[in-house]
Amino acid sequence: MRLEILNNGYAAGTKLLFALIRLVSRHPVPDAAKLVFYRPDFYGARAKEFTHEAMRGPSAWSVGDRELMAAYVSKVNETAFCIAAHTATAAQAYQDGPRVAAVLADLESAPIEEPLRATLRMLGKLTREGSVSAQDMRGLLAAGVSPQQVQDALAVCAAFNITDRLADAFGFDLLSPEDFEAGAKYLLKRGYR
Repeated sequence: MRLEILNNGYAAGTKLLFALIRLVSRHPVPDAAKLVFYRPDFYGARAKEFTHEAMRGPSAWSVGDRELMAAYVSKVNETAFCIAAHTATAAQAYQDGPRVAAVLADLESAPIEEPLRATLRMLGKLTREGSVSAQDMRGLLAAGVSPQQVQDALAVCAAFNITDRLADAFGFDLLSPEDFEAGAKYLLKRGYR
């Protein structure tokens, strides 16, 4: 059920900003952006900062890898908006849509390196089951994932488990493929701020 607050719950200045964004970009403002403006003091400002650091901060994982992690976590959560948004962003970041599609279709046979595969496997388990074991972590390290990469991947997982749940709770509208592609271009250029 879509909550009406995403359509009308803003001050005049924010409504004007949304109108300007629509005019300049020729694309609708995604609900993910609308959500951070809804309660910026409670959620929006902190969420943007945390998500930007997880997705664009210093990391041995590439931007494409982290966007693929976001898409994969969203797939496990079955959150259509976030799957589409981060699949488009990962595909643009890698400049390889078929690779991203292959990972989301079948992680085990996808043409990716083992450290990334092992990390996605762990993020999927954490998302589905809510926990991972010391053995899971030892497996990641044995696959060549550094402790810092584990920490960075967990930050992406946390950000998108929160975002996915909010997207589902607020009933985010799906956009057209062209709108998701435009959003991906924006995320790659500006990040999550």
